[in-house]
Amino acid sequence: MHDRLPTPASWRIALPHTTAAVPVARALVRTALAELEHTADGDTAELLTAELVANAVEHTAGDGPIELVVELLPNGCKVEVHDPDPAPPGDLTHPVAGEPDPWQEHGRGLLLIRALSSSCGHRATPSGKAVWFRLPSVPAPRRPPA
Repeated sequence: MHDRLPTPASWRIALPHTTAAVPVARALVRTALAELEHTADGDTAELLTAELVANAVEHTAGDGPIELVVELLPNGCKVEVHDPDPAPPGDLTHPVAGEPDPWQEHGRGLLLIRALSSSCGHRATPSGKAVWFRLPSVPAPRRPPA
């Protein structure tokens, strides 16, 4: 008997271009990650997904849908948020000089994504851009024998 790696699975859903998309995106990520025993940290995945979706809603013009793509990989997960704006996100892959202002209400989302993901970035798409992050899998907690 030999172990097989699970077949990667993915979910893709169009979300409204409103803040109502944030809890829907979190719920989709939670549901997707519940499918696997050895999966990425669900709380971190939900937090970072909420940041990506909120940024897409806040920083892109128009009312076209935002698309959420969740991929379960043998070694973790990848989450992408597609939006219609081709402009790259602000300092996602390059740290800014200095510390963020603790009194500012905005500007920490990309910092969180850089700090908590194993990798992150963005890429151009035919209709705009995709901003993504990856999280590694973490083993499920062991239960004591009954």
